[in-house]
Amino acid sequence: MLTLGVKLFLCMAGNKKALIRYKILDNCFRNPGKKYFIEDLINEIETVLLELNPNSDGISRRQIFEDIAFMESREGWRIELDKKREGKKIYYRYVNPEFSINNMPLTDIEINHIQSAIDVLSHFTGMPQFDWVNEIIPKLQQGISKSDTAVMEFDHNPYLKGIKFLAVIHAAIIYKKVLKIKYQPFQNETPQIITIHPYFIKQFNNRWFLFGFNPDKGKKDWNLAIDRIADIKETTEKYLRNKEINWKDYFEDIIGVTKIENRAVEEIVLHFYGNTGNYIETKPLHGSQKAKWIKVGSLEVKLSIILNYEFESLILSFADSVKVVSPKHLRAIIKKRVKQANEYY
Repeated sequence: MLTLGVKLFLCMAGNKKALIRYKILDNCFRNPGKKYFIEDLINEIETVLLELNPNSDGISRRQIFEDIAFMESREGWRIELDKKREGKKIYYRYVNPEFSINNMPLTDIEINHIQSAIDVLSHFTGMPQFDWVNEIIPKLQQGISKSDTAVMEFDHNPYLKGIKFLAVIHAAIIYKKVLKIKYQPFQNETPQIITIHPYFIKQFNNRWFLFGFNPDKGKKDWNLAIDRIADIKETTEKYLRNKEINWKDYFEDIIGVTKIENRAVEEIVLHFYGNTGNYIETKPLHGSQKAKWIKVGSLEVKLSIILNYEFESLILSFADSVKVVSPKHLRAIIKKRVKQANEYY
């Protein structure tokens, strides 16, 4: 199923199928591990088109050649293809394997398409189910602005390692491709090779995380920090679809990205003091938050969540302006971590 973002992007194009084909061809051309002859390119595109529409008529050789010509043109992305002959057939791949149309600056045509999308999105502002529109429109407008003067700054980390893989992972989710990832855990100097069927991407605290099925662990919510990824390669393994996890509901009971197996939802009671109370009242920690002032300068907050490391770290970030009232085991954890921090000073 296409994500809302992909549907929106497809609607911007005059030919809705064209952008899908360009993305698939881009993935094929930058894959050094496989030789893509014209028949292979047709097969890759037809597979995706049939998934999107079982009544699809497929794609012709002529259309593929026209798509390649467009991608090579000035109006497209000026791609440089290495067309290598093997017998009587030719296979295609990028001259520079690091190249991708995802990394190219926007063309005037694409900017016009995005502006058209912004005009459509503007009609949804103010509607509760489209709250995200209020945030995305300024980002889109600034992204296509030709002015050198920025009027807004967004909270992001352009130096985050692995960010270059974000588009690759997103494409793999959309086109249902199994990935083999070279992963560097914090606690291990030796990189791991992990096979994953990618399902979902989540951003938290300016970091990106990939969730998917890890066949070696037998878990369908395996979590990888994208900034720990050293390399990614697509495989030809059969993609196992996600039929069990609703990702919107998955994060409902946690703060962050870590959902500890078999841990139940608990009621957390916190007391915030001084200006921090005002801050927490106007910017709730979680959707379950219930807050009331129990006395001047003291805000009581109740949360219904599953405890994890991210929540512990969030509490500690408020230092001397918060107290854990309950549960007792959380009080003990925070007390131990505060004591440990105190020893560093």
